[in-house]
Amino acid sequence: MSDHRGAAAPLAPVGEKGAPTGLSTKGLSAGTVGLIGAVVIGISCIAPAYTLTAALGPTVSEVGFQVPAIILVGFIPMLLVAFGYRELNRQMPDSGTSFTWAARAFGPWVGWMAGWGLIAATILVLSNLAGIAVEFLFLLIDQIAGSPGTIAELAFNPFINVAVCLLFMLGATAISYRDMQTTQKLQYVLVTFQVLVLVIFSVAAFVHVAQGNAFDASPVELSWFNPFAVGSLSAVVAGLSLSIFIFWGWDVTLTMNEETKNPEKTPGRAATLTVITIVVLYLLISVSLLAYAGTGAAGLGLGNEDIQANVFFFLSGPVLGPFAFLVSLAVLTSSASSLQSTFVSPARTLLAMGHYGALPPRFAEVSPRFFTPGFATIVSAIVASVFYTIMRFVNENVLWDTITTLGMMICFYYGITAFACVWYFRKQWFDSARNVFFTLLFPLIGGIILAALFVITLVESMDPGYGSGTEWFGLGSVFVLGVGIIGLGIVIMIWQRIKRPAYFLGETLSLDAPASLRRARR
Repeated sequence: MSDHRGAAAPLAPVGEKGAPTGLSTKGLSAGTVGLIGAVVIGISCIAPAYTLTAALGPTVSEVGFQVPAIILVGFIPMLLVAFGYRELNRQMPDSGTSFTWAARAFGPWVGWMAGWGLIAATILVLSNLAGIAVEFLFLLIDQIAGSPGTIAELAFNPFINVAVCLLFMLGATAISYRDMQTTQKLQYVLVTFQVLVLVIFSVAAFVHVAQGNAFDASPVELSWFNPFAVGSLSAVVAGLSLSIFIFWGWDVTLTMNEETKNPEKTPGRAATLTVITIVVLYLLISVSLLAYAGTGAAGLGLGNEDIQANVFFFLSGPVLGPFAFLVSLAVLTSSASSLQSTFVSPARTLLAMGHYGALPPRFAEVSPRFFTPGFATIVSAIVASVFYTIMRFVNENVLWDTITTLGMMICFYYGITAFACVWYFRKQWFDSARNVFFTLLFPLIGGIILAALFVITLVESMDPGYGSGTEWFGLGSVFVLGVGIIGLGIVIMIWQRIKRPAYFLGETLSLDAPASLRRARR
């Protein structure tokens, strides 16, 4: 392996035409991210403050007091898949993650679509994160200025909204373009602040309950953690889909594997720690707010449709009093920090796809100054910005339907990656009890759950009433967006096969490299 200033060094034998058929470095800055840094960036990418304020209300509307149960149920497939990611990373640390691993397990076509699923999901969420950051910026200014609603309304002017959104995108792109040390330093501050505010918010809610000042005090019960207490299977599926969304983003720790210290172990450990940290934080927040506000449909009840789109904002005043602005600031920093850290995944996946010839070679370019995937970062920002701008002016409802579509893309590429783990290690399943669980059972169960959720969401989203109720061609917009994105990926993949056949012929990245490869290198 060369250092990060050297040329890419092949890790596997060279093919007949001289192209490397195994993994190789890409010129990224090696050894710059430690375990704590990776966990912080993982938490930032999940964006707990932003994610939960958007997802808590809709989840309550589906499952009531069983929100903690749904969070735990959603945590299970995430943890199972994370174990599969860890095993694949241990064997093949590569910034392409899902793209590279699926290609080694199932061949170039499946690998290409796994990479496309990751890129599509992150591009979709980048546009939404920027939009949320804009809204909370104006909400924060409104709170500080003491002009209820006046300034906040400016965020819904499409011209102002898009202009400020593009400024957020520009700032996030500039930081992401720089070295990983800059990203880490920024994320330490932003993530620490948002987590601290969320913990203070939860503790304050419990204090109000204890003092009898809560809106609708509800004693915490064990039944809240029981998924079998949910009324129907459809409610469990709906709640589970939302739960999948609130956990997504931990895999960013794996896409940094070529830049981490001890790349074969640190990224996997960081992924597991990130998921566990997030589930503890989510349970604390959800339980405290349920205890404080209940699930009623009036006033501050979490079942009130008028507050469900922004639960934290409406509860911040009653819970924190004069410090309510801290909640808006926390959600703002959450969305802004996630906007920046989320660039890590698509940029490094695009870099790997360009490096192995699955995309034009320009995507393989690394900044000679910062050792980051500069061109891929800029392309990600431009695509996300254009998508957001078009959707904001054409149909704002469809823009919010992209969140549900995002859930489909998550299930799509996480599922492929989980099955890739199972298949790649098929010859070692029964070498040890550990292998039975971590290379077979855990990723297999996680993959099946995600595949089932993908199919269920795909079928249900065909209904024009699904999501925002927007209809295209007699079908729901969520279905059209999901199928359209996958279809677009297939078209681009076929075009790349015509223009750049080497990758698809296995000349740049071989299928199913020997499992002993990494061990032989030690």
